[in-house]
Amino acid sequence: MYPLLNWARNVLAVGNNGPLAIIAGGLFLMPAANALAHGVAAGDGAFMEQSSGWNLIPFIYLGAKHMVTGYDHLLFLFGVIFFLYRAKDVGVYVTLFAVGHSVTLLYGVLSEIHVNPYIVDAIIGLSVVYKGFDNIGGFRRLFGYQPNTKAAVLIFGFFHGFGLATKLQDYTLSEDGLVPNIIAFNVGVELGQLLALFGILIVMGLWRQTSGYTRHAFATNSVLMSLGFMLMGYQISGYLVS
Repeated sequence: MYPLLNWARNVLAVGNNGPLAIIAGGLFLMPAANALAHGVAAGDGAFMEQSSGWNLIPFIYLGAKHMVTGYDHLLFLFGVIFFLYRAKDVGVYVTLFAVGHSVTLLYGVLSEIHVNPYIVDAIIGLSVVYKGFDNIGGFRRLFGYQPNTKAAVLIFGFFHGFGLATKLQDYTLSEDGLVPNIIAFNVGVELGQLLALFGILIVMGLWRQTSGYTRHAFATNSVLMSLGFMLMGYQISGYLVS
């Protein structure tokens, strides 16, 4: 634990003069080699295709790995908890997100409902833009109203789940043990989310103790929106050339 805390303090010390601090903190759980690998790794995909029967532990591991390296999911999660200070509130919003993506992950894979992955991932990018815009009070300032934040997290959670499902649909999975294996994968996703949340909360907690948190909150959420637009643009361009 102490090396982790020291690392987080070093990140904040380097980035305390700008929003780079929290962007680095939000991404620090991603292994460097997989930081841009949102899809299932080739070796992992080959394992899933060759799996037959119940393989609960490996699928739990793969689900956790996918969430921890899913930078778009983590950016949205970071935006969701940015202004949440009480553990109860964090629990409510994270639970809504978990329920949303669990439902559509399981439904999308088991019902074999196919959704264009570029469109789904573009909407996931939009969810990052939405959360950054919401955090800077954009809806109140421009439109004079505040959307229901809990409903928005749940709805976007549905799309994040479909995003996870499209990654699994790239592979031909054996019918033998499919249901328990997919449930295990979903359990792994939830464990990965908790692990990522733990790391983000450590960095956020330390950053909130500095003057840089309040001073750079607007800029950080503006950067978050920019990253969301980049994700959207990448996916839309992929859809247009596919």
